[in-house]
Amino acid sequence: MTKADKLLAALRTNPRGDWQIADVERVCRLHGMICLPPKRGDHWKIAHADLDEILTIPAHRPIDGVYIRRLVAMIDAVTK
Repeated sequence: MTKADKLLAALRTNPRGDWQIADVERVCRLHGMICLPPKRGDHWKIAHADLDEILTIPAHRPIDGVYIRRLVAMIDAVTK
């Protein structure tokens, strides 16, 4: 199991954990997704070339489980 798989499995099993934006950036980078920092404010934009959806995640700590579940669903849509 690779680091990307382990991190994704951790996100999947515990979406309400104490996740930080650095964890989100890492999982996005490992799965080929684009993670854009905010130009102003604190909302990061996550996208992929194969998807029409753009996920906007506030960088408050901890990140709410709803955003982690949506991120995992986006990664699943790209990898399948």
